[in-house]
Amino acid sequence: MRTRHYGKPPARQSDWNAIKSLLPYLWEFRGRVVLALAFLALAKVATVAVPLVLKDIVDALSPGTAPLALPVFLLVAYGALRLANSTFGELRDAVFAKVTQRSIRRVALKVFEHLHNLALRFHLERQTGGMSRDIERGTAGIRFLLNFMLFNILPTILEIGFVAAILLVKYDPWFCIVTLVTLVVYIAFTLWVTEWRMIFRRNMNEMDSKANTRAIDSLLNYETVKYFNNEGFEARRYDETLQSWEKAAVRNQTSLSFLNIGQGAVIAVGVTILMLMAGQGVVRGTMTIGDLVLVNAFLIQLYMPLHFLGFVYREIRHSLADMERMFGLLAQNTEVSDRPDARDLHIRGGEIRFEHVGFGYDDRRMVLQDVSFDVPSGHKVAVVGASGAGKSTLSRLIFRFYDATTGRILIDGQDIRDVTQKSLRRAIGIVPQDTVLFNDTIYYNIAYGQPDATREEIIEAARSAHIHEFVETLPDKYDTLVGERGLKLSGGEKQRVAIARTLLKNPPILVFDEATSALDSRTEKAIQAELQEIATNHTTLVIAHRLSTIMDADQILVMEHGQIVERGTHGELLAQGGAYAHMWALQQQEQQEEEEKLKAVGV
Repeated sequence: MRTRHYGKPPARQSDWNAIKSLLPYLWEFRGRVVLALAFLALAKVATVAVPLVLKDIVDALSPGTAPLALPVFLLVAYGALRLANSTFGELRDAVFAKVTQRSIRRVALKVFEHLHNLALRFHLERQTGGMSRDIERGTAGIRFLLNFMLFNILPTILEIGFVAAILLVKYDPWFCIVTLVTLVVYIAFTLWVTEWRMIFRRNMNEMDSKANTRAIDSLLNYETVKYFNNEGFEARRYDETLQSWEKAAVRNQTSLSFLNIGQGAVIAVGVTILMLMAGQGVVRGTMTIGDLVLVNAFLIQLYMPLHFLGFVYREIRHSLADMERMFGLLAQNTEVSDRPDARDLHIRGGEIRFEHVGFGYDDRRMVLQDVSFDVPSGHKVAVVGASGAGKSTLSRLIFRFYDATTGRILIDGQDIRDVTQKSLRRAIGIVPQDTVLFNDTIYYNIAYGQPDATREEIIEAARSAHIHEFVETLPDKYDTLVGERGLKLSGGEKQRVAIARTLLKNPPILVFDEATSALDSRTEKAIQAELQEIATNHTTLVIAHRLSTIMDADQILVMEHGQIVERGTHGELLAQGGAYAHMWALQQQEQQEEEEKLKAVGV
């Protein structure tokens, strides 16, 4: 099967696409955005007005003049403008907070829902640790992008315009020219170096995701690591990725230092030239001390945010790089989706029909070929065959984890591709071979079959699955945590939880996908009786490994290499003396040998 790498940056337009994807969230709170921008503009007006007032104060108090009175009004105005600057800035942040947090929430929810809508193929190929890190970095990138694009780049540009206009109107045009040339050189240098540095950031992200993938995978398989004494091997694999991340991080930091030095040099040259010009103007008498202070204050006010603007631009580019992989997830095709005119599945009896169904996980290899059979309403049909014959693929197709390549699947005469996936899966319950539970309580895991069920209904389902008595012996009873993937419970206990969950859902159609093949014989017999009981009056498809568990089936299908080679009841198939009879003989022999071994050890 070809491996699909999700989240690869799709050329240069990805940055603009990432920004465009955030615009609907800003538009939803357009009133707040406008108000925040108004506070921003007022804060910048106050910021630019401060040096102008400061110039008048200095001129009024200069030693060369005889002040008639203390310029109280100017001093109060100076303080008021300082207060206005900080107050409007805080009001801006307070008004915009809901926009930022709601945007992050909406995008995170959109990614989460999209991941659940993706086909099983994607989830079989995904790397959970790296994917979770990509989402984590992506949401952090959104927060930074929204705040700093609106509240740092925009106000800095606004401030540059104000300052340039004042310098042009009040002083020699060369003040404005030198200021603008310095800005152009600074911005050009920042853009050039930042683009060059992005390769290091992307490499860091890739190595970070890879390291997290290896760490999560190793921890999820903790027991396997211990069984084979491979702690050192896992640590070396993890450290190999961290070494690559370290190299990229060092290059990222050294290139950042180069960028900061260059930016500092550009600003220093520009400030020096302007101060020399202002100092010369004072000496010549064309400018006052207040003018010198004004120019200096403007330069400090201008170049400090400009220097920060360089940082903001770098971080915005980093944020866009962080968001690339997350938005790459949203770009994944869902593969299986509802048709625009899809309607809910209407269940009358729950009859299942496969009509000439063919399917392949890969175009080069078909798993099912021309499979046709019926499961009449209220009947039990079993499917048996060697591993890889395509048995479990049948259940995946019924649930529409994949769509059939050829042919069609009908439930009560309705093509399952014409109905909504939600209504389809609501009508089907499954007890799988490998029951994976949520790392929560037993109560939660049973209630998952119908989250709005009452406690009495949940306990009744547990009684029917014969697990209630066991739960009552536990110290925390139904509040007992089952651990990661339910590892604190035995195989039989997990299967009973799965049965209780399915009983609580109470669907008209049941699928038992080798539900007891991983259990010992004694546990299997106990659970098999429970499965037979709940299958009564349900349309049931049983995918079986042990033939002794499906002797009572209304029909048994024998599959080989993706095709049905035999069909009939247990007795009819034994009488045919074909593949089923051969499988039965082998399993009977294995069971006899197992019983003889148990007798030999006195069990």
